[in-house]
Amino acid sequence: MPELPEVNTVKKGFEETVLQLMITGVEVHDSKIIRNVGSEEFVSALVGRRFVDTYRQGKYFFGVLDTGLNVLFHLGMTGDLMYYYLREERSKYERFNIHFSNDLILGYDDLRKFSHILLLPDRNRYLKEIKLGPDALKISQQDFYQIFIGKKTTLKSVLLDQQLLSGIGNLYADEICYQARLHPASIAGTLKKQHIKRLFQLVRSILIEACEKEAYYQIYPENWFWKWRDSAQNFVEGKGTLGKMKIGGRTTYFVEGYQKLIN
Repeated sequence: MPELPEVNTVKKGFEETVLQLMITGVEVHDSKIIRNVGSEEFVSALVGRRFVDTYRQGKYFFGVLDTGLNVLFHLGMTGDLMYYYLREERSKYERFNIHFSNDLILGYDDLRKFSHILLLPDRNRYLKEIKLGPDALKISQQDFYQIFIGKKTTLKSVLLDQQLLSGIGNLYADEICYQARLHPASIAGTLKKQHIKRLFQLVRSILIEACEKEAYYQIYPENWFWKWRDSAQNFVEGKGTLGKMKIGGRTTYFVEGYQKLIN
């Protein structure tokens, strides 16, 4: 599933490509992908308007129309925005498209149809209703510290809880725990202030670097855990044993003997 850096890259591409362009048409091929309004209302709200701004909180990305309405592009597992000019370039999994005045077409592509596309008059009210936590790149160090106090769940479960901290998924949670040298099964509420400070610093540095590299995995640092873990031998030289377990229902990788278990 796309995580904060992947969604941030989609947002950046959207800003660079379609902001301020007049919308001249909308075609909906699969009305079920638009979750809260019918196709006709969705089309009517967009045609003749412009996207004038964007907003992202965690994995939730919004295009803001000049009327103040927001279109939520929640990508789910396989959602993506595709830009093209020729109809023959359209993806077979396109669910709807938006035509612009310069003949550019934005196609919304989703193989598995887990996306949530919503037309929202009040973005802030919606985010409050779903109890989405603060963005992982915007949270203050003090607020970050507060989310660990008294927590009896695991460190990884806290990092993945979108109501506590939005934007971190499975891949980056494992990376953060590895670089912090903390076992992901550590009990969150037992971590010391120095542990949490280190986690805060790593959340920022890892996500910022991934965003700067536009979530292009091939150019991520070679020493990042996830880049070598699948090819590593059972024993990780000089560190410990490569481990794998389920935490909070998610497959989790770590290095036993290198990442300290705190409980």
